[in-house]
Amino acid sequence: MILDLHVHISALTRGHGKMSRHLLDTLAFRFMKWRLGVEGEDDATERAIADKLVRTIDETRKLDAVVVLAFDAVHDGQGRLDHANTHLHVTNDYAIDLCRKNAKLRFGASVHPYRKDAVAEIERCVKAGAVLMKWLPIVQGFNPADDRCIPFYEALAHHKLPLLSHTGGEKSLPNIDTTVADPALLLPALQRGVKVIMAHCGTRSAFGETDYVSNFMKFAREHEHCYGDTAALCLPTRSHAFPMVLKDKVVREKLVHGSDWPIIALPPASQLPVHKTVAAIADGNWMRRDVAIKEALGFDDAYWHRAAKVLGL
Repeated sequence: MILDLHVHISALTRGHGKMSRHLLDTLAFRFMKWRLGVEGEDDATERAIADKLVRTIDETRKLDAVVVLAFDAVHDGQGRLDHANTHLHVTNDYAIDLCRKNAKLRFGASVHPYRKDAVAEIERCVKAGAVLMKWLPIVQGFNPADDRCIPFYEALAHHKLPLLSHTGGEKSLPNIDTTVADPALLLPALQRGVKVIMAHCGTRSAFGETDYVSNFMKFAREHEHCYGDTAALCLPTRSHAFPMVLKDKVVREKLVHGSDWPIIALPPASQLPVHKTVAAIADGNWMRRDVAIKEALGFDDAYWHRAAKVLGL
């Protein structure tokens, strides 16, 4: 099975989650809607984005399925819901419902580790078919190295549920704590037997930011169950990582496929022949474009099948 394990959905309907006024008004979200061909910011918009995702997958013949990611709300240090700092929330139930309606969708759960019911919610999601757990610490507001995460890691290990955790910078959503971007903070999860997929391989999200690719590579070499996904590496701020991770034989064998759809995929022109760069830009399907760029860069057959194997699918 060839799987994209890093695909986002939007929630605009009560009960499905929320997008804050701040997020809805951003140029990035407006551009995304324009590019996807959808309008508004209500339940019809939500359905249109979900329908567009399904069409995009169907048009991307390389892929057999994708993991759609829930996104838990921010919780404070006492485990209480923090509405004010939550700009994006996609409930597990909404992601579950989408996956039940389409055979090409797999459920990626999201649970904030400080929640008082975190372990119980993990168990509920596993029973509902979760194939991984998704985190974005710098946006969701927690430290993966905090002792409060230990019961969470133990539950993930018990259920053999891999953790897909954002590493490096983030510009699509407001940041709460940029000091927790370092992949090294995920060491406690690895020490407790959790399969950890370091999303974005620790890359920066803007020029001038701290870049953690070398830290990711160190952990990928040293820990059997440490992987990195290639989501959003087709961005100018992140594409410098391609030659770094592809030239290292050990690290290369720890890479799994992700696109970060609906984030745009741009070919790294300095790393590709002109005709392949032009061909990629001409493809309006960003998920398919992401695949084409990575094929042109030389990602091998094992890479394309590795995500499904890591998730046990």
